[in-house]
Amino acid sequence: MRGKPGIAFLAGMVLLLAVACKDRTESARQELKESGYEMTPEGFFRAAESDDIKAMASLVKGGIAPDTRNAAGDTALHAAAAAGMQKSADFLLDHKVPVDITGAGDRTPLMSAVLKGPPAMVRYLLSQEADPLKKDAKGFRPLMLAVHGARADMVAELAAYDRENLDTALLLASLEGKAAVIDELTGYGASVYARTDDGRTPLMLAAENGNIEAVEMLLGVGANRFSMDGDGRIAADMAREAGHEELALRLAEEPSKEEFGIEEPADLAAGMLAEVTAGMESGEEAPSPGSTSAGETDHGGAGAAPPLLEGAVVEAAAAETAVPTAGTGRAAAISPLKMRSYRQKELPLRVESVQGDTAVIRIAGSGVREVPEGAAIPGSALTVVRVERRMGGIKDSAAGPVEVSVVEVQDSSTGRRRELVAGLASTAHDPVALVEDGAGRRYLARAGQGFRAADGTEYVVVDVRPNQMVIENRTEGGVITVPLRGPRG
Repeated sequence: MRGKPGIAFLAGMVLLLAVACKDRTESARQELKESGYEMTPEGFFRAAESDDIKAMASLVKGGIAPDTRNAAGDTALHAAAAAGMQKSADFLLDHKVPVDITGAGDRTPLMSAVLKGPPAMVRYLLSQEADPLKKDAKGFRPLMLAVHGARADMVAELAAYDRENLDTALLLASLEGKAAVIDELTGYGASVYARTDDGRTPLMLAAENGNIEAVEMLLGVGANRFSMDGDGRIAADMAREAGHEELALRLAEEPSKEEFGIEEPADLAAGMLAEVTAGMESGEEAPSPGSTSAGETDHGGAGAAPPLLEGAVVEAAAAETAVPTAGTGRAAAISPLKMRSYRQKELPLRVESVQGDTAVIRIAGSGVREVPEGAAIPGSALTVVRVERRMGGIKDSAAGPVEVSVVEVQDSSTGRRRELVAGLASTAHDPVALVEDGAGRRYLARAGQGFRAADGTEYVVVDVRPNQMVIENRTEGGVITVPLRGPRG
């Protein structure tokens, strides 16, 4: 029987292994030294920032942990992300460093890429399933970091992943005066109709902070300088109160009679189409997942709206894929339309109350006026034709019917009439959206409009809101929420 190895033999083997290990470490150290690196965490980070995966492999072989951290608490994956080094990132992910590993300030490598890296690095990390909704220690998601860091180039990469926060991002960009970021956000579905909890619009935030370039950008993409907050103030009032007199004068020009005009949604078609087309030409559209085709609009039936340009089909650059939305089942999960634009023009006035046969109206730039039935509203082509108090519900309010003040006005230039209600914004027309079907054709849509997809499914538009449309599937049941995607989203 063969005996067990002696103690001397085992000790010799251990010594040989130790010598071999030492030789390999020394060999790796020498190779690194010749390449200009030291066997230290600092050397590992420098190799990651240089996309030198050969050096990284030698450092790991020499004992440096792939997830080693620097003094700030970041990993080499954070460093590679910030430097835009995809080979290094690949190496680290292959060595089991988590793609969402947190570092300084609880920021992930994706956040580092958003703040300092190139767009290609953000796309790469997202393809590796990095979480675009993760928050850092201050509660900022990647999209908000892009806004705060004035990284307009990152908005296009992140907008499709964080649609619920596009309006909040626009409010922040307006507050901070990031004009280029505003342009990108509105191109991907952020709404200039967004408001803070106290009723301020993006334009108001830019105005009260004296951000002239942001103000000009917002006006250029459709912001209304006569929108009022809960206290009846417009953007010019906020600029003046903050001491920005020159900007206040720019915003406080008296409204023309045309700005008081009552409009029909069809009046807006050409302008909305031009804005969307220009927006698409200014940047490539982001790819969207999912696919379905949509077909003809149902031009018969109550509430049906004709396609743009009086029935002419407007050709898109290419067919688009559909919008995946929350819900259960195919019918509830896939929309046959994309919402490209929204419009609801606010009139430069607001109904404050009704007293007998007199309407109490706040006019932008002119204060509060009392206008009796049959009289014209000063500075406009509108005439008060009826005033009343009645029971009614307020949209989006959980309360039941309440007594509301109602003023009906008539546009003397067109004969059109519209009811204005105290407590609600006075608008020139019903909300309208510019939508696009799966074949790239564009139409106007408003509440009550019915249409039919290519597979014969019947739909009806339930509601059109500043940042989304609500569509009911009449054939199979279920409700689809279609987010505003903007011209490039």
